[in-house]
Amino acid sequence: QVQLVESGGGLVQPGGSLRLSCAASGSIFSITTMAWYRQAPGKQRELVAGITSSGSTNYADSVKGRFTISRDNARNTVYLQVNSLKPEDTAVYYCKVQVRTIVSMTILTYWGQGTQVTVSS
Repeated sequence: QVQLVESGGGLVQPGGSLRLSCAASGSIFSITTMAWYRQAPGKQRELVAGITSSGSTNYADSVKGRFTISRDNARNTVYLQVNSLKPEDTAVYYCKVQVRTIVSMTILTYWGQGTQVTVSS
């Protein structure tokens, strides 16, 4: 099947930056959309940013101008550069990847295990 491994979270002061990574591996024929979501305590999971296979991006209004999503198709990896962090950005960040698998050639959705981002002084 397909495995996703996230990294890059941590504790950062307000105004700081982090770079989150999510690497996919396994029975991958191709990857279509890659995205980052986040879930804060007591809140629903929300879309932060997404990127298509052609590189088109979209962002939540709350992160526009501060976060940048990118992907490395050769490495099956999606990144999220998060700058000018605010306490309200504190959440568990999850990557979501839509994969056309080698076995079935259908598009399946996979989620990463989540990485904690905490913004606090």
